Amino acid sequence: MFKASSLLKDTRLDKCWELAEISKKLKIPIKSLEAIENEDINNLPKEPYCSLIIKDYANFLGLNGEELVCLFRRDFDQSSQKKNDKKSFFSFTPQFTFTLSVGLLIFLFTFYLVFEYIKFNQPPKLKVNWPNESTLSAQLFHLTGLTDPEATIRVNQDLIIISDDGSFQKELDLNNGDNRIIVESKSPSGKITLEEKIIKYSP
Repeated sequence: MFKASSLLKDTRLDKCWELAEISKKLKIPIKSLEAIENEDINNLPKEPYCSLIIKDYANFLGLNGEELVCLFRRDFDQSSQKKNDKKSFFSFTPQFTFTLSVGLLIFLFTFYLVFEYIKFNQPPKLKVNWPNESTLSAQLFHLTGLTDPEATIRVNQDLIIISDDGSFQKELDLNNGDNRIIVESKSPSGKITLEEKIIKYSP
């Protein structure tokens, strides 16, 4: 499909005319001629001057001025439409905003499910506050610690009550010599975290 700008430029070049010469003969600013040949929409003269310039320019080159004006208007409308489409491609229309919101909600919901799945299937955290010394002189030992609130705690197989914040405690009666203390935290999914220590009791 022939374009008005190409026809004007190709005809001018075939006839070996410089834009400066045509500008001088037709008394048309050279920047207007350049804008027409390059379809530079931002620098085109305002109507009706643009159509008049194209008509004079085409007639000067031996072309049909009326036809070139119609052809240029067609090309100009297409170029303007493409430019507007490009501008509006990323515009936040109601439909785009709705689609974006739904997509974001789906992403957050999926992320939540994955997070809960990983959390459910990983071993529970467990921190036991062991004594600083490996040998105790007191027979009664106060054991404390922290785990997940949903877990269950056993100390040497004895089930211990857990507070809402996950803390627990137990009084242990130590035997003379080595005492093996095993603390087991078990999640609802059956995952287990163990800590154990040998505590010596020497009266």
